[in-house]
Amino acid sequence: MTELISAAAEGYAAEHTTPFDGQLAEVAAWTREHTDVPQMMSGLAEARLLQALIVVGGARRVLEIGTFTGLGALAMAAALPGGGKLITLEIEPERAARAAEFFAQSPFGERIELIEGNALETLDGLDGPFDLVYIDAWKSDYPAYYEAVIGKLADRGVIVADNMFRSGGVLDPSSQDEGIRGLRQFAQLVQNDDRVVNVMLTVGDGLMLAWRR
Repeated sequence: MTELISAAAEGYAAEHTTPFDGQLAEVAAWTREHTDVPQMMSGLAEARLLQALIVVGGARRVLEIGTFTGLGALAMAAALPGGGKLITLEIEPERAARAAEFFAQSPFGERIELIEGNALETLDGLDGPFDLVYIDAWKSDYPAYYEAVIGKLADRGVIVADNMFRSGGVLDPSSQDEGIRGLRQFAQLVQNDDRVVNVMLTVGDGLMLAWRR
């Protein structure tokens, strides 16, 4: 795994970021202990940044593509105002079932709607606008997710895409990994899209933010 940011810097940043507590801490601990890929869980910095975007943007409708065990959805739901709504999409039945259990235990669970199935098929039937769209699912499908949601983005909405560095894999232009190719294609697609302004952040495993021009 390529170390893009020093462990010391990441540790210092984590020490000065509000830690997970309550149910978020429990979900994070469960995910680390009971899943083979805990790195798929939203990291502390990513989750807190998503919450900040909801608060400062006054977001009321959020779309998440890729639920996993539900930590990201729970963090964002907690930041929504009363009456806010988060729709989260998950293709894996076992993950969806586990996340649904966590949502049922949350005081913010009524703000979350979990839809199981292929995200690209589900997206066609969802009505916008969304104030925040968080993409964290199949990396090879990032370009398709983007095209499916850009027309559903609110005028002052923001798209956030995770894992843009793929642990440094995107820096190798010769890589034939399908996910890495999808991420590189997505990054260039957003960069060339005159409809949006965008910024790639060196937060976590890399975040791309895009909003209407």
